[in-house]
Amino acid sequence: MILQALTDYYRVLEQAGKIDAPGWAPVKVSYALLLSENGTLEQVIDIQTEQPRGKKMASAPQILSLPAPVKRTVGVAANFLCDNAGYLLGIDSKGKPQRTRECFEASRSLHEQLLAGVDSPAARAVAAFFRSWDPETAREHPALAEHLEDILSGGNLIFRTLDGYVHRDPSVRRAWDAFYQAEGDGPQGICLVTGQPGPVESVHPAIKNVAGAQSSGAALVSFNAPAFCSYGKEQNLNAPTGKYAAFAYTSALNALLADREHVFRVGDATVVCWARSGERGYQDVFQMFFSDFYDETDLKGLVGALYQGNPVVYDETKLDPSMDFYILGLSPNSARLSVRFFLHNTFGGFLRNVQAHYDRLEIVRPAYDKFETLPLWKLLSETVNQNARDKSPAPDLAGEVLRAVLTNTRYPATLLNGVALRIRAEREVTRGRAAIVKAYYQKLAETTKHENPDIPEEVLQVSLNPDASNVPYTLGRLFSVLEAIQASANPGINATIKDKYFNSAAATPAVIFPILLNLAQKHLKKLRSSNAGLVVFYEKQLTELCSRIGEQYPAHMNLPQQGSFQLGYYCQTQARYQKKEEAKDV
Repeated sequence: MILQALTDYYRVLEQAGKIDAPGWAPVKVSYALLLSENGTLEQVIDIQTEQPRGKKMASAPQILSLPAPVKRTVGVAANFLCDNAGYLLGIDSKGKPQRTRECFEASRSLHEQLLAGVDSPAARAVAAFFRSWDPETAREHPALAEHLEDILSGGNLIFRTLDGYVHRDPSVRRAWDAFYQAEGDGPQGICLVTGQPGPVESVHPAIKNVAGAQSSGAALVSFNAPAFCSYGKEQNLNAPTGKYAAFAYTSALNALLADREHVFRVGDATVVCWARSGERGYQDVFQMFFSDFYDETDLKGLVGALYQGNPVVYDETKLDPSMDFYILGLSPNSARLSVRFFLHNTFGGFLRNVQAHYDRLEIVRPAYDKFETLPLWKLLSETVNQNARDKSPAPDLAGEVLRAVLTNTRYPATLLNGVALRIRAEREVTRGRAAIVKAYYQKLAETTKHENPDIPEEVLQVSLNPDASNVPYTLGRLFSVLEAIQASANPGINATIKDKYFNSAAATPAVIFPILLNLAQKHLKKLRSSNAGLVVFYEKQLTELCSRIGEQYPAHMNLPQQGSFQLGYYCQTQARYQKKEEAKDV
């Protein structure tokens, strides 16, 4: 399914002229070898361009459409018209002269084979160059002196004449296309992607720009050990893919990964997305959904129309909510790639799922919180110790959460466990942690069609529910009031009851709350001399909340009950702060 979707995407891009034709690929090139008509090397031209690197500009290779390079392993394999100095000049800095000579001879043989019947000045110049070039004296050639060190560092070289680049010569291009389309030496078979008979590729082109993978590229389809093979087949013959399909899916995926504006990271996964139509507007809107700017009014209106099933116009492109949309997450695995997830739905379907996720996360937010909606990275950061050197969430957790969001399924239990651990360790219920607890249990109840009595719907509200009768929720509210009483009686105190008793109060309230209530009476006595009206206010709150709890406190509370406690504490605390903000505004 992945290869079929990518191959279809390639066809769309090729028809629109947005991607190279079969046999051609974007390649980074640093220098051009200027040849005379008789094949003499006249000059080495630096064709690197100035590109931004952070706040500075730096020279970087130019990307040109060239004959598709081969995928190299440990053997010698030459490329046509573009390669490093070891292949085109017979010199390098690797200290293996015999192998370097073999590389040059392989390149000479390939170019002589392809250009033998081509009658054009450019083809004759390249053929003459290979006939006359002597690698033994190459380092002393005057044309190489200025850039020799950079050339030996491994950058790609191409050929050109006074008439232009050789790879743009029509006769040379026809010769390469004929060579590429000719049947290879691979066995014949039925392509699993297209269903067409033809030669099967044993090694597929490399996939580049996946974070953490080898810079030279990694394989999406790979069989590198006998344990993975069947029926005596070797390498990728175990998953027969035709030459066209292998080129198409790798070209499409490399194009997606090279488009840095539409690639994002989730844990160790590099995520790309595309619409079947190939229009970039779908990618733009989808990525905005996960950005920090989703709360902008115009974007919310546009997305709202889409997930309700109405087409909209974005950046002069009509976006259809019924358009097929694909999301692929890839993780590095040595020389190969692991598929973290591959999802297919309509564009509107994905947007509806993400919006449902945001609705579940909605909870009262502090005045200082700038995020109207919690982006995914912010959500995952709530499971990580922010004082640690590595603040990255667990790779598996990040992928599982994104999958749950996009498919509108249950959140992983590891997300709730991670938040519970951070609350216990830091004794802090942040907006993000409270939102995760609320969203997790809401989705669990929706999926199982059964309300958990330990954390019922009356607890899972956006803001404080003063009418809730749930005992753990009320205990959380009571703890917040007790904390406020202590803060009023002892402003600026270093160690509060939250620092000492929060975890134990949530786990064993029968042991802790009598101690806290006794302590609160002492704080109220101290406060009565300075602010009797505030004491009356607190006593009313204590009386109301204690009456809801009953005569006995729970001896122990399980994890869902502790979630209710945490939500009650958070909502009561935010209600107190909101009243202070309203008083300031007045």
